[in-house]
Amino acid sequence: MRITLVGSRHFGVTTLNMLRQHGVEIAGVVVADAEDRLAAAARDAGIAVTVQADPKLVVAGEIAADTDLIVTAHSHARIGRDALAAARLGGIGYHPSLLPRHRGIAAVEWTIREGDPIAGGTVYHLADRMDAGAIAAQEWCFVKKGETARELWERALAPLGQKLLGEVIEYAKAHQSLPAKPQDEQFATSAPNLPK
Repeated sequence: MRITLVGSRHFGVTTLNMLRQHGVEIAGVVVADAEDRLAAAARDAGIAVTVQADPKLVVAGEIAADTDLIVTAHSHARIGRDALAAARLGGIGYHPSLLPRHRGIAAVEWTIREGDPIAGGTVYHLADRMDAGAIAAQEWCFVKKGETARELWERALAPLGQKLLGEVIEYAKAHQSLPAKPQDEQFATSAPNLPK
């Protein structure tokens, strides 16, 4: 299983390490910023790093040759339709909400703002619409009273993302396909950036 990882920051690095533990071949890493810690970790591991020409879009030419699956981890770029077509199984990403609830960049912050007693994470198929692709894996967790978005992310949602991504990778290795359950649009909410 050859994977191209698109991402950034700490979650990108932990995902890189998780993928290596699952015995997949990391064909390349795509980043928006050459100085990002994911880029440094990939270079240290001898993995080819590609810097996006457009920080908001990943195109087919930035996906490693013969990629089976694109995995995104803390990427704010859209994976173009041509890029998804360049990977045999398309692409998956992790979103820190129970999709279709809280689609958008500030999902964890909206979970706290809305006073949700339950949060969760979703591994979903990358698609044209943001956070709207079919669900590959999903799991919930409780939100502690008074917990901040950062605390919830670090305590529960980031580790849950690693676990779910690992499970979907193992499924893909075993079945050469991805589980897929359509999102129910009637429950969709958006989670745009909140003012600082």
